[in-house]
Amino acid sequence: MTNKLKYFIGNWKMFGDFGSFKIINKINKFSQKSQQKFNIKTVLCVPTTLLHFFNKKIKSKYISLGAQNCHHHNEYGPFTGSVSASMIKKSGAKFIILGHSENRSGGETNQLIKKKIKSALSEKLRVIFCIGETLKEKKAGQTFSILKKQIRGSLDKKFNLESVILAYEPVWSIGTNKIPKINQLQEKIKFIKSEFKKYFNTKKVPLVLYGGSVNNKNITLFSSIPEIDGFLIGGASQSSKKFIDIIKNYYK
Repeated sequence: MTNKLKYFIGNWKMFGDFGSFKIINKINKFSQKSQQKFNIKTVLCVPTTLLHFFNKKIKSKYISLGAQNCHHHNEYGPFTGSVSASMIKKSGAKFIILGHSENRSGGETNQLIKKKIKSALSEKLRVIFCIGETLKEKKAGQTFSILKKQIRGSLDKKFNLESVILAYEPVWSIGTNKIPKINQLQEKIKFIKSEFKKYFNTKKVPLVLYGGSVNNKNITLFSSIPEIDGFLIGGASQSSKKFIDIIKNYYK
């Protein structure tokens, strides 16, 4: 265990209302008290409808807000029901999740995700870029080739890559309570970092998170992998107790 900064990012998905601020408030108070004990960065990615309200109420340097997706077009336009990165930034978000498998399964391609990343970066949002293989791809031994295609197909060498955080989320692990074997997960994280450095010809090591059925019980297993820079947490982030317990147990 090192004292390196670790990210704990919650993805609320389609959850929450104005009353859910009490969840963020409890997590914020914990983060504030824990700054001397844990070197953590806490982010909660909430529905767009809650961003402005939560941002006005929280006013905290210990927790940041993020969005979960955006339209690739960054100006006003005839895109019914869509929200741009510019709108999201003005609502108070500092982070945004892009490329999540739930959106990929709805038709998002690497090319579309690239446009969204470009739009988000233009608004100075920090991008949490999700990559990962399906169960079918895993069984076919295609994991590394899929990760390589997702990285090369969605990121551009002209992007401000320092504002991109990669999140490895094997699709077969999300919401299933199944997690990769620790040695295999470490291998994947190392590959992602190596591929990133190789493709973008940089010595800078990217931040890589893990996501997929992370909970307060299995988090201790992940603490043995120093290459993991943090976690993208789904359902468990909808509970202040579960989210806080994940952080506490990581540092046990």
